Amino acid sequence: MFDWYVGMLALSGTVMIVMAVVKGGQSEASRWLNAILGAVFLGYAGYLAFVFEGGSYLILFQAFILPVLMVVNFVRSADWAALTTKPTPTQQAWRAYQKEQDRLAKL
Repeated sequence: MFDWYVGMLALSGTVMIVMAVVKGGQSEASRWLNAILGAVFLGYAGYLAFVFEGGSYLILFQAFILPVLMVVNFVRSADWAALTTKPTPTQQAWRAYQKEQDRLAKL
């Protein structure tokens, strides 16, 4: 159970830091909050994994509500059009060629 908790903390921290790095519609405050809390989650996971020598510890599964809320906020505020890449002129020409070939094949 301990290893799962540490892994989930590390995963949550990593996801929050990645969301902070991606620019795509989030406010500056939201990005900073993601970065700070992601660092806290990663730091605590690192502490538990490498420094903690045993004894008692408290597992707070309620702490995982926050990363879920941050992911929901990220998805809702993301400017998906800006995050997706636009096709290059070569890709556009290839798609036009394929459409023309499909049109000719139907004749």
